[in-house]
Amino acid sequence: MKHVTVPKDRIGVLIGEGGETMREIEARAEVRLDIDSETGSVRVESVGDPITGLNGPDIVKAIGRGFAPEDALRLLEDDMQMFELVDIEAATRNKKDLRRKKGRLIGEGGRTRELMAELSGADVVIYGTTLGIIGSPEQVDAVRSAAEMILDGAPHGAVYSFLERRHNEMRSNDIEYHQFADGSRSA
Repeated sequence: MKHVTVPKDRIGVLIGEGGETMREIEARAEVRLDIDSETGSVRVESVGDPITGLNGPDIVKAIGRGFAPEDALRLLEDDMQMFELVDIEAATRNKKDLRRKKGRLIGEGGRTRELMAELSGADVVIYGTTLGIIGSPEQVDAVRSAAEMILDGAPHGAVYSFLERRHNEMRSNDIEYHQFADGSRSA
């Protein structure tokens, strides 16, 4: 059994209309959720396959950190999906610096966050003082590295170039190692 704390303004999203989202998480992740809407505390207990149940706390955390439930449920789609949080506040000196760095991560009109998601293939959400990522290990690594570059003060152009390089590497690796049904490889 795990305990996860969810911001109070995200409890409604976690429960869903008439408890629909909560029931879907419980059914698909094979867990039981005990939600205290006063404190934001969520108890996640595995009730089925323990391996599937391991994703329950991360799904709840992801929804709590701003992901839409359908994006958080991607963690169940295959074993390679992972959830990671980058603590923006840890890279700042004060509230003003936090606002500035968070603004750099979001970008004008949300463009930087969109490009991180688009070029990596991961889902990326900025909520409160965290940047959340859901994707394969390579996708998560690309976004984390780009976020760290931005938090360290790198120019946006350099970060976009880095993301495009990583995008092309991931794409060429997928093509290069694609196995055909007859056992031959494409190049």
